[in-house]
Amino acid sequence: MAMLWKFMRVAKYSKTALAPKVKVRGIPTHSRHSSSKSVPSDFAANTPCSNTVELLGKAYPQDDYSNVTEKILSKVGKNLHNKKHHPLWLIKEQVKDHFYKQYIGRRGTPLFSVYDGLSPVVTVQQNFDSLLIPQNHASRRKEDNYYLNRDHMLRAHTSAHQWDLIRSGLDAFLAVGDVYRRDTIDNTHYPVFHQMEGVRLFSCHELFSNIKGGEGLQLFEQGHRTAHKQECHTMEAVRLVEFNLKQVLTKLMTHIFGDGLQVRWVDCYFPFTHPSFEMEINFQGEWMEVLGCGVMEQQLVNS
Repeated sequence: MAMLWKFMRVAKYSKTALAPKVKVRGIPTHSRHSSSKSVPSDFAANTPCSNTVELLGKAYPQDDYSNVTEKILSKVGKNLHNKKHHPLWLIKEQVKDHFYKQYIGRRGTPLFSVYDGLSPVVTVQQNFDSLLIPQNHASRRKEDNYYLNRDHMLRAHTSAHQWDLIRSGLDAFLAVGDVYRRDTIDNTHYPVFHQMEGVRLFSCHELFSNIKGGEGLQLFEQGHRTAHKQECHTMEAVRLVEFNLKQVLTKLMTHIFGDGLQVRWVDCYFPFTHPSFEMEINFQGEWMEVLGCGVMEQQLVNS
């Protein structure tokens, strides 16, 4: 059973997402720490001919879906979140430090591993299909995304890497990176921004071990989907995961913004989590959304 969160749309706006938990077995020591390889911007992209885009050392044939511009291509590979002392790097390091200190695995090493060097070029399958986003969903539109061609695009969210990281055997990780959406530029939007998200997967033992009488509780059941749970999850499991998720994120926001935060949770919808929530904090008398999160769809984990 998994939970997901995403937060920080950082550049001119902040949005974060936290993801479900995954199980880690035999992870090399170096994978527990972030590995950053920035690609020089002058190498990031060029178009040697009109029907091919060369990006990060690979050539992508253009077709009727290709709509990425030279201006956007020039941003790819800057990796601002990995440039030491850049504001994005400072925020990333602050979040990493919090998770490394607060959540320790059984062997005394950090529970969450960090991935901040994943390629921003992903397949359409990674960006949409792996997250159960329907073929006719509005988020797939060419007007909202940067496509290299029908099969490849610049990631629209760090969630594009979730399925691959879970499949590799991870059960707790943070993913950080630059993401791209065709937004109109204003004081809260820019076509290139940054996200960080986390995922944690729970086993039955991990979820119920500290609960009195927990040995008789189960993660799964043959039930019905309601506004509060998926059909395959027990209500006890969902309540515990939801409590853990909100507690983790409230502690993180307090770590970033300081004590005395006014926080509220708003029910919302994401294709890949249910139930789903947005966290808002009171900033200068107004409620501001800072992250989205939820219990990962079990179908996504099972796949």
